Amino acid sequence: MRYLGALGTAMVCSVLTACGGGGSSGSGVSGQGYSPYACNSALYEKAKELRIYQVMTEAYIDTDGAGYGVGYGTSHHRGDIQGVINSLEYIQSLGMNAIWLTPVFESVSLSGQDLAADRLDATGYFATNYFSIDPNFGSLDDARELVNKAHDLGMYVFFDGVFGHFKENAHNYVSPKGISVSRSGKGQASTGREAVYPDDLDFFKEVATYWVSELKIDGWRLDQAYQVPTGAWGEIRQAVENTSASVSYQLAGETVNPLGYMVAEIWDGESGIASNGYGETSAPGLCSAFDFPMRYRIVQAFAGEEGGYDIRNASTLNDGFATHNVYPSHAVPNGFITNHDLVRFGDLLQREGLADPSDSTYWSRYQAVYAFLSAYTGPITLYYGEEIGDQVDGFDDKVTGDCVSSGLCDDHVARSTAKIESLASEPGASVFSANANQKALRDRISGLMAIRKDHPALYLGSRKHIVSNEGEALYVDYKVAGADKVLFVVNVTESSRTLLLNVNNIDGNTSLTDLESAEELNAVGNTLTVELLPLQARFLEVSP
Repeated sequence: MRYLGALGTAMVCSVLTACGGGGSSGSGVSGQGYSPYACNSALYEKAKELRIYQVMTEAYIDTDGAGYGVGYGTSHHRGDIQGVINSLEYIQSLGMNAIWLTPVFESVSLSGQDLAADRLDATGYFATNYFSIDPNFGSLDDARELVNKAHDLGMYVFFDGVFGHFKENAHNYVSPKGISVSRSGKGQASTGREAVYPDDLDFFKEVATYWVSELKIDGWRLDQAYQVPTGAWGEIRQAVENTSASVSYQLAGETVNPLGYMVAEIWDGESGIASNGYGETSAPGLCSAFDFPMRYRIVQAFAGEEGGYDIRNASTLNDGFATHNVYPSHAVPNGFITNHDLVRFGDLLQREGLADPSDSTYWSRYQAVYAFLSAYTGPITLYYGEEIGDQVDGFDDKVTGDCVSSGLCDDHVARSTAKIESLASEPGASVFSANANQKALRDRISGLMAIRKDHPALYLGSRKHIVSNEGEALYVDYKVAGADKVLFVVNVTESSRTLLLNVNNIDGNTSLTDLESAEELNAVGNTLTVELLPLQARFLEVSP
């Protein structure tokens, strides 16, 4: 539990900004009194193919100059759905096959509400009307166009579901079936209230299924999922899957049902995620959750976490995978490196004093960390801007005094204005064009996503970790899915290394082909020799 100090600090901040950790789990996690529903193994095997691109709606592309204009973080806070529509082909070009939008439902102002409430409204994480698109982001027609165009391009669409809390005026906005939310939940943040279960279960079942029917979205990212009992999650999940099975659409020309994928955000260690998200084997809650324990090990190994803790060696990464042993068999963790509540990887590099954007090491570390994510078994998520190594200039020098007013607290600094190739971030701004380093990173990530797509060993294969002759310098995994076999190696140091691999570690196979360079490596006797440059990652197809 190396990272819990940093987690604790981040979660305190998040109570104020309403987007990730914090809050009370007073709703409980018990499955008692709810109808158990098993995880759909076929659905969640399919979900392992997901390469999700996360968009923070209010910080993304602004096409009309309208919108909130205030919020947490450093962006213009006027992003809109049309900006996402305009970016879909770009997102697809990165090799992503899904997008997740932060909440787009309407938040209605209260009379006399303060700036903190205005900022919360812009995030969307304290919604008032769950059955209406926030006009600051666009219209229902805009949302429909976004989903339809994404589907045409072969990408799934996930909405952000906040089913454990809402704005205090939400009870005034009943569902199409005439259901309203409870009024007795504990207060949260400046204008929020927690949901009460089982009282609010039918309301949120209707929310979860309405958008699958209305727009044919493919599922939900679930904010602060620990606020909802695991038993209730089982019932909501069943409702979503049943509704998904009842409608269809064209995904890149193929008739499919909405995927029905649901993934929990529980900003906690593995034990908390297991008990408050996955639930018991006999009565599963959710079947997938973001892999926070692994995420903290990843940034410790390649940079350092928000609290300054780092162990930049190979065993740190393997320790991250070991946390999965705590989870029940139905668990499908979702790998990621940063999101809207965490510090961007580039800013972590600068905080650790490892590299600035002007240093080649900055870009090498970015390529190495996203290569590691590309080899992760299960679905993965990439936060917008990471594909170009985005960061906030001078962030560490500015984190003093009132970080909330400056927009530079750790839990919202990453909400910076989107920089999308050939688009202006807002009306009147210059069209963005990546520099050479940004383009090289973006091209590498696109290539990594293509390798991942073509090699199921990477996203659903078995994983055998190999402790190499280079010990803590090299992380080595042998991944197998049927006939597809890939050796993944990454050098976590800033010096060249040589891997001497006994072929017995890869089932006696004697030949490797680099999936990026096409270089062929053949064993001499029982030994394969693999050379690695500083911070280099290699994907090596294994054959007899």
